[in-house]
Amino acid sequence: MRTIGKALGGAALLLLATTGCTQLTPVSSASQEAVGGAMANAELWPAAHSPRAITSPETEAKIDRILRAMTVRQKVGQVIQADISTITPADLADYPLGSILAGGNSGPYENERSSAADWDRLVREFRAASMASRAEGVAVPILFGVDAVHGHNNIPNATLFPHNVGLGAAHDPEMIRRIGAATAAEIAGSGIEWTFAPTLAVPQDLRWGRAYEGYSSDPALVASYAREMVLGLQGELREGQELARDRVAATAKHFLADGGTQGGRDQGNAKISEAELIATHAQGYPAAIDAGALTVMASFSSWNGVKNHGNRSLLTDVLKRRMGFQGLVVGDWNGHGQVDGCTVTDCPKALEAGLDLFMAPDSWKGLFDTTLREVQAGEIPTERLDDAVRRILRVKAKLGLLDNPPAQRRDYSAIGAPDHLALAREAVAKSLVLLKNNGSVLPIKPGARVLVAGPGADDMAAQAGGWTISWQGTDVTHADFTNGQTIWEGSSAAVKQAGGTAKLSADGSFDQAPDVAIVVFGEAPYAEFQGDVPTLDYQPGKAGDLALLKRLKDAGIPVVSVFLSGRPMFTSPEINASDAFVAAWLPGSQGAGVADVLVARADGTAARDFTGRLSFPWPADARSPIDKPLFAMGYGLDYAAKNSLPQLSEDPGMDVAAALNVANFFAAGRAQDPWSMTLTDAGGARAVGPGTTTSARNSVVASPVDFAAQEDAKAIVWSGEGAVSIDGPAADLSRQLNNAFALRIDGKVDKQGPGRVLVALGNRNFDVTDLLARMPIGQPMTLKIPLRCFADAGADLSQVGNALRITADSGFAMTLAGAKVEAVGEDLACPVPAQ
Repeated sequence: MRTIGKALGGAALLLLATTGCTQLTPVSSASQEAVGGAMANAELWPAAHSPRAITSPETEAKIDRILRAMTVRQKVGQVIQADISTITPADLADYPLGSILAGGNSGPYENERSSAADWDRLVREFRAASMASRAEGVAVPILFGVDAVHGHNNIPNATLFPHNVGLGAAHDPEMIRRIGAATAAEIAGSGIEWTFAPTLAVPQDLRWGRAYEGYSSDPALVASYAREMVLGLQGELREGQELARDRVAATAKHFLADGGTQGGRDQGNAKISEAELIATHAQGYPAAIDAGALTVMASFSSWNGVKNHGNRSLLTDVLKRRMGFQGLVVGDWNGHGQVDGCTVTDCPKALEAGLDLFMAPDSWKGLFDTTLREVQAGEIPTERLDDAVRRILRVKAKLGLLDNPPAQRRDYSAIGAPDHLALAREAVAKSLVLLKNNGSVLPIKPGARVLVAGPGADDMAAQAGGWTISWQGTDVTHADFTNGQTIWEGSSAAVKQAGGTAKLSADGSFDQAPDVAIVVFGEAPYAEFQGDVPTLDYQPGKAGDLALLKRLKDAGIPVVSVFLSGRPMFTSPEINASDAFVAAWLPGSQGAGVADVLVARADGTAARDFTGRLSFPWPADARSPIDKPLFAMGYGLDYAAKNSLPQLSEDPGMDVAAALNVANFFAAGRAQDPWSMTLTDAGGARAVGPGTTTSARNSVVASPVDFAAQEDAKAIVWSGEGAVSIDGPAADLSRQLNNAFALRIDGKVDKQGPGRVLVALGNRNFDVTDLLARMPIGQPMTLKIPLRCFADAGADLSQVGNALRITADSGFAMTLAGAKVEAVGEDLACPVPAQ
């Protein structure tokens, strides 16, 4: 699912913490009739059936009575879902919507760090409004959903479990059921009754930024987990009984083949045969449906060119008929707008194809008006509308929402309960996979002098990953999870308990040589789309973590690498530079679970052995998909293993530099490969080096300065007319254009000048003078300009050679800390085009 936040009207300049709303631009695809291979033959698919408990005679009779009493407006409202950032409870008086969600960047009362009590209060306000808004017909309470994908990750101090990529490595379905039950208790404890989980993707190309949401590339393991997670979240469905108050509705997602797109592209096209679609990507759904999953979410992606939101053969013929699914099918974030011939505010095709509930976070009002008009005109069959509403009411009935009064879920004490935290710690330990242990450096011996180093050692965001508090998870701190431990904290405590000493040094420096170094490093947090990468090479071009490992090795210190990542990656150089190498995935908040396996107790034995085994193959080079892995699925060492890993080939197997992610233009005080920075004035241009650089006539000067770290920014001063530019090879940013991305510039205004300030991308200038003038001098700021602004002005985003140009005149000064293209949740207006 995508993310949304607070709309800002016409402002395009934001403070760093600000979030807003976004809208998907419709992506054209060939019609289903015109594309061969996108029509499923339902008879070829596995059969399944929702339990009778979903559709008991008593439930259906109650729904019949409600349907007869509902007005057409109420029925249309039931099939539309809005995000809390764009709707208020008062809006339900005029727009009787049936469902509310909170997207990845949406928190109650514009606070992403709201408490369980605040979430509960917001749900109750919407529910009360839905019951009080009846002017005619019958009142139907709203259904409220969130993305709780690794625990109730929306709330500080909730229990954070490892992401699914780590849980898959545990190969423990029974534990998955317990995790589902604990997660459900915390979701319900905050008053919420629906989660958009579990993800049943079977990722085949690890360049996909959502690969960590998949348990495995093995469909059999995914199927075994699907059943247990659904049963954990919902409990076993029983006829005549509602879900327990500490259980919530599950969502099997994303139907279908989101993990099979070409190139691992998010929202891309799975160009595969029906046989492969069934054998690889469909196997988790019969298990989830038979277990009683109340909802299924359609995928953004396409199958052979046809968007799944509009593929009737998949949603109706396969899912609802062959697989016997009796619950509701919900769309993904404005995903209906990508169906051929649709927009986000007009898409009868999706409803006719089998979608029951439009996820229309910011488009709900226009979609309601259009859908109502089409129903009244007979363009949408009444039978299809009634079927969709019936399915939604079935879910509400099973949750007790059709009771009088509706069932309430509330238990604030469940949030971060001690037994849940203990379960998360167990899951962390079971998820770790030991890839190398030459010389038996692990477990770390009692009494050892231990150096804990690396950028991820004491970083809660790095170990938690995306979908944590916010959508991308980049702003998480230890203060968000005071009941957790970073890997440093867990390791330090374990070392001291065994009679040793531990020192934290992120850069690996030390005064006294340690007996061993634990180095924690890996991917920065990311979520969908933003996490897509062009290759599986870890730190291509600028391998800073590898340099740290080598420096410690050269000093004669045994090195234990703890690698944090949402996917297996090409890390052969890092493995070679390590005596031991542990794939720790994204373990969540309980860093002590890592120490439970790595550090021996005082008697010399580890509290836990390594039991994790790869649920994805580990790549031998930077290419993907993986044909000949370095480590096959199922690989993993334990402490009994005595084999020594030989030196590995460090050949990435491809030209990594040619495939670098071109959407990051400037960071760490310099232009990022393959981009370069120049200063220009009337006298010509000069390339910007590591030190102070001036333009040809000294009209523009750029000097290295500290912003958040040592020399991580450039201070740029204009004493005459000139520009600072970032240019490079023609990059294709058209994909980002279709997904609500913006040019983001981070830094601060150091001095306001009398002249204009222009910002360009693709050589199309916009005047940001007034926007910058509103910013306090010397304070951190972020400027975001939607890519669509540049495209509308004539920029060809499929061939972008000019990534950024800032033009100003004498008297203006700024610090540039970062420039990149970024997915945004804001509804941003365009600045004034430069004349």
